[in-house]
Amino acid sequence: MSLLEWLGRRWTLRVLWELRDEPLVFRALQQRCGGLSPTVLNDRLRELRAVGIVTVHEDGGYTLTDDGRTLGALLLPLDRWADDWARRHARRRAR
Repeated sequence: MSLLEWLGRRWTLRVLWELRDEPLVFRALQQRCGGLSPTVLNDRLRELRAVGIVTVHEDGGYTLTDDGRTLGALLLPLDRWADDWARRHARRRAR
């Protein structure tokens, strides 16, 4: 349950999602997470670094660790399920 509570914190999943393909410097990550304040982004990155999911890349950007990439791969089926659910829900509402 503690993992789900941690992942459920506002912006945590979005930060993970945006780091899934490449390292990003702070400003680029903040732009991709439109609407995320610098304070909250700093908090989330600090938390993600503390639990070993994110690290600072050699170029100064943030990147997922091996554990972060493993977690991201586990979240992909959930993303597919959410897309399918949203389509089904939209069709039901359109009727």
